[in-house]
Amino acid sequence: MLCLVMVNTEIYEKLGSRIRELREKFGFNQDKLAKMMKVSRSAISQIESGERKIATDELIRLSEIFNISVENLLDLRKQPEVLLKESKKEKIIKPRIRINVPRKNLEKFREVLLHILNKVGSKPNIGETVIYKLLYFIDFDFYEKYEEQLIGATFIKNNYGPTPIEFAKIIEKMTKDKDIEKVVSEYFSYPQTKYLPLRKPDLSKLKANEIDLIDDVLNRLSDMNASQISEYSHRDIPWLTTEDGEIIEYESVFYRTPPYSVREYSEEN
Repeated sequence: MLCLVMVNTEIYEKLGSRIRELREKFGFNQDKLAKMMKVSRSAISQIESGERKIATDELIRLSEIFNISVENLLDLRKQPEVLLKESKKEKIIKPRIRINVPRKNLEKFREVLLHILNKVGSKPNIGETVIYKLLYFIDFDFYEKYEEQLIGATFIKNNYGPTPIEFAKIIEKMTKDKDIEKVVSEYFSYPQTKYLPLRKPDLSKLKANEIDLIDDVLNRLSDMNASQISEYSHRDIPWLTTEDGEIIEYESVFYRTPPYSVREYSEEN
């Protein structure tokens, strides 16, 4: 017997709306999602309209399809608002997180992502989840080594590892600007979102030590698939010392242990 998640009608409507948004984000129609869920198309329609209850095993399957945890799937609170700013204002973190991305950070984020995509984006394992983790290790490794951020993203902790809050908004702008093209495909029967670069990165916006560190991370980690690199990120001190759903603090890199630490520390107290 299926165990049903008992929530009121309003919650089901909100959950249905969230599932529809995720389906559209991944580029699936109701027929495709129904086949992946092994249910009828009408069942998907009823779920999205809030007319049908969702079984626990169906929630688990949805979380696997959309590559998010069940907890995050059921978290119906408003997602953090991300603004791409032309000014040089600093990030503002509030309970209802509102994040301003200065133009300088946006430009560097754009060129770093294009550099990643041009170097390893064609590998079959490099989907959105792997890119999240590569960006995390690039920024946190750089901070540990040089005590400053490279792209300055805001990473939160979820069950699949560190996730950059600004990513979706920046991707949206880069797609609009014809820097990249979004492609949704399958990788070992799981949906995968890939990004194809439409131009070379402007490396003049990156310093030599930044390029060296990016390439080092790519050489070490870009052959991992989404599950492998997510599990690997789960053993890094910044992730381990952060509560679920909270922002991962950059300062925690100084407590890293091998093999994650990239800095040589003095033995002196």
